[in-house]
Amino acid sequence: MMNKWQRINYQPNLPIGENGQRVTASKIHRDLSRTAAKEGMVLLKNKENILPLDKGTKVALFGKGSFDYVKGGGGSGDVTVEYTINLYNGMKSLKNQISVFEELSEFYHKNIVHQYAKGREPGLTIEPAVPEELLLKAKAYTDTAIISICRFSGEGWDRISTLDKDKTFQSYEQELIKKSGQLFERGDFYLSEAEINMVNAVKTNFSKVIVVMNVGGMVDTSWFVHDSNIQSVLMAWQGGMEGGLAAAELICGLDNPSGKLVDTFAKQLEDYPSTYNFHESKDYVDYTDDIYVGYRYFETIPNAKDKVNYPFGFGLSYTKFSWSIVSANEDKDTITISVNVTNTGDMEGKETIQVYLSAPQGLLGKAEKSLVAFKKTRLLKSGETQLLTLQFEISAMASYDDLGKVKKSAYVLEVGDYLLFLGNSVRNVEQVELIYKVTENRVISQLSEKIAPSSLKERLLADGTLEQLELTEANDPNTNIFDNLTEEEIEGIAPATRERKNYRLWDKSSKINTLLDVEKGKITLNEFMAQLSDEEIAHLLGGQPNTGVANTFGFGNLPEYGIPSVMTADGPAGLRIQSECGVNTTAWPCSTLLACTWNEEIVYKVGEAGAKEVKENNIGIWLTPAVNIHRSPLCGRNFEYYSEDPYVTGKLASAMVKGIQSQNIAATVKHFALNNKEINRKNSDSRVSERAAREIYLKAFEMIVKESDPWCIMSSYNIINGHRASENKELLEDILREEWGFKGMVTTDWWTYGEHYKETLAGNDAKMGTGFPKRLLEAQNKGAISRKDMEICAKRILQLILKID
Repeated sequence: MMNKWQRINYQPNLPIGENGQRVTASKIHRDLSRTAAKEGMVLLKNKENILPLDKGTKVALFGKGSFDYVKGGGGSGDVTVEYTINLYNGMKSLKNQISVFEELSEFYHKNIVHQYAKGREPGLTIEPAVPEELLLKAKAYTDTAIISICRFSGEGWDRISTLDKDKTFQSYEQELIKKSGQLFERGDFYLSEAEINMVNAVKTNFSKVIVVMNVGGMVDTSWFVHDSNIQSVLMAWQGGMEGGLAAAELICGLDNPSGKLVDTFAKQLEDYPSTYNFHESKDYVDYTDDIYVGYRYFETIPNAKDKVNYPFGFGLSYTKFSWSIVSANEDKDTITISVNVTNTGDMEGKETIQVYLSAPQGLLGKAEKSLVAFKKTRLLKSGETQLLTLQFEISAMASYDDLGKVKKSAYVLEVGDYLLFLGNSVRNVEQVELIYKVTENRVISQLSEKIAPSSLKERLLADGTLEQLELTEANDPNTNIFDNLTEEEIEGIAPATRERKNYRLWDKSSKINTLLDVEKGKITLNEFMAQLSDEEIAHLLGGQPNTGVANTFGFGNLPEYGIPSVMTADGPAGLRIQSECGVNTTAWPCSTLLACTWNEEIVYKVGEAGAKEVKENNIGIWLTPAVNIHRSPLCGRNFEYYSEDPYVTGKLASAMVKGIQSQNIAATVKHFALNNKEINRKNSDSRVSERAAREIYLKAFEMIVKESDPWCIMSSYNIINGHRASENKELLEDILREEWGFKGMVTTDWWTYGEHYKETLAGNDAKMGTGFPKRLLEAQNKGAISRKDMEICAKRILQLILKID
């Protein structure tokens, strides 16, 4: 058994698996990655029961995506792996099930190899035209074609739309935006002209057409939803390193799709209420759509229902299910619904039951439906029934009154009937007999006004009209007692290596107490900190130099006091280690796919397995999960976020946090908050009502804090209603700690534009990737900050280190 911090201090490269086996990128983990991928892939269409394919079927694979496989997004969500399995390789590995027309696949393979050699990134390659002669050979080989479409996006840049033709985007990822714009004439939400030509050629020549969508977020579905010449569509998402094999196994019927959508797929990009002003300015985003995000918009706003191709919660199976409500009861503060779910088809499979609330409109206005509970069955055999019990607290039905229409700054239940609907999507539901009646307005939780808007002039109401908002006094986020640091002084700056003076190794006369003395209960943490100088306290509040395989720096690093240097690591799709280290890890499916599993157990297992890889590589803090809301399809980072819905996000990300921290590895929930746009993300103001912030954009964070006790939260880059998130005391202290009871530490995102002393005063404990201890001490000398202020943050960092093995 290892001593505490033995890995961190001495970096022993020792495996932690059974019988001395390494767990990092082990077969067990790769298999789990594939299993999770299958669990979250969504069968959108299956006319004539084309899928699963019969054993012995011959297929022709069309589209560069059969080789140009995108395992996940770019930036911190990327992972260094030994291999990836694309759709072609996945199909080929099932040679006893299916045969592939090799000459066509060889054409695509050579083309993609050539494009990669020319510098094209996966997902940003050109769709080649198939020679007519080769098309005819494929037609002679089989009547069944599989089209693969792929997309790529990443950190630091957003997708563009048809409304953005004349915009100039200033971004360090400008080159990727340019490449994407060259490939996709209407933006990558839609098919390119080359892809349209390929699809039309396939439909003309093949009677059976299947589409596999290797994408990280919402895309156009209008080209296949009603097209009778395309019988089946599998939303395969970005499935991690074994995603191609996962899709192949589902297509061949080795498993049954059970994923459900966690986003609404509208008829066109312009139908989303966020699209029209997403790129209006690089300096701000107006969240005019307010609480009406995703299905809350499409199910509520007049004339919006007809704009949906695939509704939230939708997903098909190769089998059929029926369900019947056994009971629905109100007991004190909880509503419980029991339902029997029966597999009435011929193949074993899983079903997800969802419960939606329909609250009275009242004075505040409400979404027509809001998800309040869900439960997924186990794998049910044909004819088998499972009793599911779904519960939620009555307080979950309350709405936040930010303007005082009922009771200002309070969660309230307004007078009226609260209806419940149960089914397997937001559209395919039946009303539950139980009606929760409120006879007089009731305050559920009295709070106080926080992060109120200073520039958002209006917001959407349930009837489709706009409501004018009263604005608070505007704040200048750049106000500072110092001259502001320039971008060159902030971006990409590594932490300084702190000088340690000579000391005698065997000197036992030292009266210094170490952090291990705190861990053993010999002294209190306050007593330990009292011996530290102001300079040493300031030193603790910033990032520390990399050790071992880390590349995102660490916390702690006062060895003379026994404080280890605990390393951090990206990212949402797996442990991210730079390729030059020579360590390959497991690439898990993207977060959107994991959300589509609606399966807390499997997400827990992914968190647990990923944390084991983090630990085995001597790292203590994993910078995941990322839980920002899919407000718009255009956000370039949606692949690493979960859903348009805060409830399903909160439940599944809570499972991820629990899995990670079961290994005494710190989860880091990010990006807190309203980080829903990447371009100019460090200076863009997210202008939002307090109600929308609390009910939609903060809600998943609140659920995670209360359900899974995360040890760390990362504040976001952006400005929120005029205040930088990392400098926002109302966000980090008043809401996060005082209202929600968060006990952990807060780190900034890497190289924020916030001033270090202002972040410390706001309750942002660590500044990453590097701190500015000299500026902290200068601010102390100027009276802007005290030692006590710094001690509060330093204490929380040390408390985190004490939790880690």
